[in-house]
Amino acid sequence: MSKKIAAFGEVMLRLQVPGYELLTQAHTLHYSFSGTGVNVTGALAKLGHKGYLVSTLPDNPIGDAAYSYLQRLGITTTFIKRNGNEIGMYFLENGFGARSSRVTYSNRQESSFNTAPKDIYPFQKMAEEIDVVHFCGITLAMNRSVRQQMKAFAKAVKANGGTVVFDCNYRPSLWGENGYEKAKPHYEEILQLADFVMMNEKDAMFILEMKAEKNERTEQVKELIPIIAEKYKIPLIAGTHRTVNQDQTHSLRGFMYKNKTFTFSKKRSFSVLDRIGSGDAFSSGIIHGEMEGFSPEETVAFATAAGMLAHTVVGDTPVSTEKEIFRAMTETLSDVER
Repeated sequence: MSKKIAAFGEVMLRLQVPGYELLTQAHTLHYSFSGTGVNVTGALAKLGHKGYLVSTLPDNPIGDAAYSYLQRLGITTTFIKRNGNEIGMYFLENGFGARSSRVTYSNRQESSFNTAPKDIYPFQKMAEEIDVVHFCGITLAMNRSVRQQMKAFAKAVKANGGTVVFDCNYRPSLWGENGYEKAKPHYEEILQLADFVMMNEKDAMFILEMKAEKNERTEQVKELIPIIAEKYKIPLIAGTHRTVNQDQTHSLRGFMYKNKTFTFSKKRSFSVLDRIGSGDAFSSGIIHGEMEGFSPEETVAFATAAGMLAHTVVGDTPVSTEKEIFRAMTETLSDVER
């Protein structure tokens, strides 16, 4: 049964260097549009839901291009505002071998989204029209005004009986010096409102300053996540563990904690074409599984397979259908589909 699912976040201009060149080598860039909210609502629209993006685009041709791009992804643009002239950008250099991929942000704090007037969004009206709202820690890091908007929206949805989803998505570069100390009270406020949370043991230890007695990651998850779920009254917490293998393939294993029970997916190993957006694919898979009434085992397997497939597509926004994800859960694909 499809749901009306909104995400609150910035639309960014992604500028990608061709192939594996560095910015210092390249002469051309490929542009598209991205952002956690774009990725989540685009992925959920592909899975049959109605995905609303709540954001502000510049009122100029760049904003027109972004608006058109969102429409092509199947995102419902009813809640998008037009104001200002700036858009946040990031430059992507693809890693190779021992060299990691690199993202460089530009113009972010001056973007139309991050400078939008405090009262630009009719949150109460929006809350009455949607079933689920998604937020992320990247948006929480932007500035005081955006944080106030985010919290107001979450409270409106919660008061209206909707589901609040929060992806911790902590970015050290966005919070600056003493970032964990600055972030903790804001994270705690959102966690108290959230129904679904995407996090792992590192978020618990660094953002929430929790101590783990265990050393192995899975054991740390089992130790810390139930404490967080109880403290903040969170019905569902999910996350992933990633391993980068010696042959440069990656392995992904998802987990979900619900009804005081852990469910883990099997480990999925794969080659990586484009890593960015894979976490949003996992989050979308968890949301979809819960909205569709999947069992915990099926939900976490579905979300992990969605995350895996997102690594195989160029661009940030996941584009896999439910059928394709179910197939990836159960089959080894041939080299050519005929």
